[in-house]
Amino acid sequence: MVLQRFPLASTKAPCINMKLIEQFTFAIRFDKIGTANEKERISIRCKQMTDTMHWASVWGNAVSIGENRPESYSKNITLRYPIYCQFPGDAIRLTFDNYCGTEAITIQKTTINIEGTFYPVTFNGSYTVTIPAGEHAVTDSLACTICAQSTILVSFYLADFTQMRSTVFTSGPLSEGLYAIGDQTECKEISIDISRKTNLFYFLSNVSVHTGVENRTIVCYGDSITAQAWPDYLTLRCKEQFPHTAIIRRATSGSRILREYSCITYESYGLMGAKRFAHEVPTEGADTVIIQQGINDIIHPVGTDVNPFRPMSDLPTVEELIEGLKTYIAQARSYGYKVYVGTLLPIEGWRTYAPFREEMRNAYNDWIRSTDLIDGCIDFDRAVRDPANPKGFEKSFDSGDHLHPSAAGYQRMAETVPEGIL
Repeated sequence: MVLQRFPLASTKAPCINMKLIEQFTFAIRFDKIGTANEKERISIRCKQMTDTMHWASVWGNAVSIGENRPESYSKNITLRYPIYCQFPGDAIRLTFDNYCGTEAITIQKTTINIEGTFYPVTFNGSYTVTIPAGEHAVTDSLACTICAQSTILVSFYLADFTQMRSTVFTSGPLSEGLYAIGDQTECKEISIDISRKTNLFYFLSNVSVHTGVENRTIVCYGDSITAQAWPDYLTLRCKEQFPHTAIIRRATSGSRILREYSCITYESYGLMGAKRFAHEVPTEGADTVIIQQGINDIIHPVGTDVNPFRPMSDLPTVEELIEGLKTYIAQARSYGYKVYVGTLLPIEGWRTYAPFREEMRNAYNDWIRSTDLIDGCIDFDRAVRDPANPKGFEKSFDSGDHLHPSAAGYQRMAETVPEGIL
């Protein structure tokens, strides 16, 4: 269902799209035309128009578990997220996801600001939606004109106490939002006195536009390395060089392929791959996934004498880790996706570094480089490591913790993705 809505607090006409009007006109004519030949010609024309358009995601995040704190509930707040749209389109729709929630949430009101004008968003015709625990909701499609390489604002208001559990942390040049006191969903300039920036993205998990079939999406799947800046830098690279490709991030910090934590201390490190991949990776308009995950399976277990929540029994063998990755590959193939896998980055100097972990990382990377089960290896490891000491980062690419890259390192990762993939 595509709804054409007038702007909020405005009497001017909405951004009318002539293609939608033409489709509607054809539908009316079809009902009134009597001859079979005329109906057939119109049916063919409508199909041709449909065949040139599809839904493709231009923005997306994973949904993980918010850190368990006493202030885990909020009320009377607006969340606002700038959304970069790589593609032009004639309609837009949003997905809100309460996948990790343990109780229902209610979104009182949602707006999209396009070119300075606010438009109301509905769910099955209603401005308010309640999303049960573990479920998601997709808005009605909003007919409008989305310009290529533009930024829109998505704002939504939580009136009553809401469990803020379904969220994810991301960072990068395109990844920052804000929250504000009160219903600010129609406020263009929210005062800094009642708002605060945030890198936590609550509930909003996907934005799709109705666009030309030449436009497609790549999904970047992983852990904190991918939750940080390299997908944003890859988006900026596509903005300059590959206008028909959008980059979607599906990444949760601390997550592992084979394990997850059941304690409230570490549950925010996210779900295991068996609970994440099938929920996150199927994406409108996507034909490719880039997977970069596995390092947390290697570096987290330290023994209960060091940390009661991180037993050494959690440490997989390299073979088990590869089997987990093979599961991802098989799932992605079932979606019809091309599959590329990134090698694990250097870890020498990280606080749990040990020679046996280095051996595991190297063996895992060697398999990625040599397997014929994927469409290609993206060798992030070689791109950012020190040529004189391959166990560690090249100095300018190290954030300082010897696990996560610096901004320059993330840019280098984005540059390493081959043009043929984009």
